[in-house]
Amino acid sequence: MNSFKSEPDDQPFTPDEVAALRLAVPPDADDVLDDATWRDLLLPQYTDTLAPGTSIFGRQVLERDLRRGLDDAAVAARRERVQALLDDPAQLDALEGKLACLREADIDVATLLFADTQPPRPAWVGRLLWLPVLLVASIAAALLVSPWGWVGVGVAMYFLVMVHMRYHDRVGLWTRSVGALQMLLRACSLLDGSGLALSKPFTGRGARAGRLNRSLQGGSGVPGVSEYANWFAAADVRHYYRTLDRVFGARDFLRECYWLCAELEADVALARHLCARPTWCWATRTGARSLAIDGGVHPLLDEARGLSVTLDGKGAFLSGQNGVGKSTFLRMLGLNLVVARAFGFCFAQHARLPALPVVASMQNEDSLLGGQSLYIAELARARALLARGRGERPVVCLVDEIFRGTNHEESVSAATAVIDALARHALVVVSSHNLVLGSLLAEVLTPWRIVRRDGGLTAEPGVLGRTNGVALLAEHGFDAAVQRKAEQVAEWLTQQRCTNSGSEHVF
Repeated sequence: MNSFKSEPDDQPFTPDEVAALRLAVPPDADDVLDDATWRDLLLPQYTDTLAPGTSIFGRQVLERDLRRGLDDAAVAARRERVQALLDDPAQLDALEGKLACLREADIDVATLLFADTQPPRPAWVGRLLWLPVLLVASIAAALLVSPWGWVGVGVAMYFLVMVHMRYHDRVGLWTRSVGALQMLLRACSLLDGSGLALSKPFTGRGARAGRLNRSLQGGSGVPGVSEYANWFAAADVRHYYRTLDRVFGARDFLRECYWLCAELEADVALARHLCARPTWCWATRTGARSLAIDGGVHPLLDEARGLSVTLDGKGAFLSGQNGVGKSTFLRMLGLNLVVARAFGFCFAQHARLPALPVVASMQNEDSLLGGQSLYIAELARARALLARGRGERPVVCLVDEIFRGTNHEESVSAATAVIDALARHALVVVSSHNLVLGSLLAEVLTPWRIVRRDGGLTAEPGVLGRTNGVALLAEHGFDAAVQRKAEQVAEWLTQQRCTNSGSEHVF
């Protein structure tokens, strides 16, 4: 007989279920990353890789912290805990084993613990026990006294069936919720007295957790008996209201258990995550208008040569050839800013980063069903960025290819005005193929370009001399005639721009 017990499978939770903790205990709106930024920086994909083998509890804490960030004291405490796990692999393994039961929870309970109110208890619940009494008495009367006893049987069964059917779905969901709470209580019991350094906050909670766990148990444990008790004695409904009272009566203790288990599991997940990463560092926090990242990489990409950038007082205008990686650079920078604000580390050799919310505009699209053009969508997003940038809380704004949805002249004009206004309130990094923006925005943005050097990419000061859009025509199968025509038009446009640049412009 094989005594090996496999680990529980990861439960398939939706993004809304993972976000339930943040929604139940909402942070300050000025601290939270909005949905567009969350998608633009590929954070849904990153969170999928961040915590494999982690229960809904740990995943909810990780999602909440990525969305809202942590203050200096909380980040310092997390860094100390995670570093302790990295320095002690045996403790990491032991904690992971004791927390494994949490993965058996298949439903969110953060909403129950932090947002829901206890449903009222109907007066008739206290009289449910009379129905099985009536049923038994009626059967006895029908068999021993008079056939009229079957009327009582019918009445009793009617109400029993109606109660059971009405509460079937509610009781089913509640049973899953109680099961999830029991996993929290079980983990607390296992960690109390375990002797592990990071389990000290659980000391003294195990006995109460065990008693509460046992009080939430339902059913007789004998196969088939519970089903009969539910149908003929409304045992499931009575258990539902009885455990409701116990859960809401002990909700403060259950909340403490939730936070202790979820935070510890998040720390274990982060330590495991860093063990698998070849490039990472603990980041130093800086002021709102400066940052420096050395050898920064994106954790979703193969480990290539890292990119470095330093900003002090001004943002950056980023240029580069088509396909060289400007968008990837913005996502790398944005994701590292978010991760450092929440967890204290980032994916780089060295980093000094501001602990600020990030607001991004990278994937604006037109909407056929909404009747909204690309440019209108870009304007709406730019207006949102400007409103956030002008708010009381400083932010970092990342903008990729601003205003692609209109002609070149209007795109440059609108981009210059919007980015100039935004950069006077926020730290802005913007990329664009409109190289003229480099000089137009030089007062507020330092020019940087991504170029190929020695078989890799590097970021260096300056604006790209010329883009490669025309040159790529031949590389992608267009014939020589199309290539020559494009080169002629490009040369003419360059001459026109040089001629116009001699004229005096007033902005």
